[in-house]
Amino acid sequence: MVAYSFYESDSRIIQYARSLTRRGDEVDVIALAHGGAPRFEVIQGVNVYRIQQREINERSALAYLLRILRFLVVAMVFMTWRHLRKRYQLVHVHSVPDFLVLSALPLRLMGVPVILDIHDILPEFYASKFSAGKASLAYRALLIVERWSARIASHVIIANHLWHDRIVKRSVAAAKCTAVCNYPDSDVFYPRPKALDQRFLVMYPGSLNWHQGVDLAIRAFAKVVPKIDRAAFHIYGEGPARPQLEQLIVDLGLGDKVQVQDYQPMGDIAKLMAMADVAVVPKRASSNFGNEAASTKVQEFMAVGVPVIVSRTKIDSFYFDSSMVRFFESENVEALADAILDLYDHPEQRKSLIDGANHHIQKNNWDVKQHEYLGVVDSLTHAPAQGSVLFKQVG
Repeated sequence: MVAYSFYESDSRIIQYARSLTRRGDEVDVIALAHGGAPRFEVIQGVNVYRIQQREINERSALAYLLRILRFLVVAMVFMTWRHLRKRYQLVHVHSVPDFLVLSALPLRLMGVPVILDIHDILPEFYASKFSAGKASLAYRALLIVERWSARIASHVIIANHLWHDRIVKRSVAAAKCTAVCNYPDSDVFYPRPKALDQRFLVMYPGSLNWHQGVDLAIRAFAKVVPKIDRAAFHIYGEGPARPQLEQLIVDLGLGDKVQVQDYQPMGDIAKLMAMADVAVVPKRASSNFGNEAASTKVQEFMAVGVPVIVSRTKIDSFYFDSSMVRFFESENVEALADAILDLYDHPEQRKSLIDGANHHIQKNNWDVKQHEYLGVVDSLTHAPAQGSVLFKQVG
């Protein structure tokens, strides 16, 4: 597998890799290094090669692009060299960006099937982030990149069903595209006994981008504090909005109530999430991207037994109902504050949401749904021309 990300923090990639190793496949992951992480490590049977160091401190789009291009070239050389030694049967490339699929082009030309896994659709993400219309040059260019990247791939996986319908209409044939959602891994995300803590803990873990609406959650929390003296808000994540969020916390005088910490490896974050009393997922529905991007954390909080307050977006209304999550009007700070206070005042409502969410998770977890991904893998590796993007099947 090839991903411009940190393997140990990417639950989607970890789930794929673990499913393959559990059934006896050999998996190599080419990824980024962060901090003091070793260049090579075996994690639960997965061979993780960290070929490039990255600190999330890019000061310009050009700096970001240059780092990605360097990773693409190094990954291409590395996996081609590895393939000549061990013969991969499949390469699985994770976007963003879509054009990272080019790293697998030499193997594709040698007959190895390639999966392109689109975690986020980039034309919409760009348009949302920079307020660009569909007629903008950048949007049209990203759309061309999406189409050509999908053409290079043997199969495309997309992260939710709304995006599946869209990408099938514009970039890839339906027979060549499968929606695989972000389901929680029940071996990692499960209820744990809560610590004896008098705080009422609100939590958000995830990327810190404008469309995620974390600033709205901080403003809502500021309205909650006078009414819940023991309230605390813990934020785990990284992203371009972090400096502004930290300044907002200072401006609102919440320094002793709100903590912003780096994102944690999946196993650690699952334990922290289970300690929360309430989770918030406050995405902006006015952002076309945020309105349709499925948050992994909603179902992960469901799985650890924590009630979730969710902004009413198109994607969350598609997958969930009011028996599973507490909806609030997107971008309405007062409504979010009221939702937090209401769940604080009514423990029975929290219990009802936990029960409804648990019923949903019993049918929608990775153990139940992993066959969707494994079926794609098997359909490609059992074809006459066998090959792979970074996993080698053994036995």
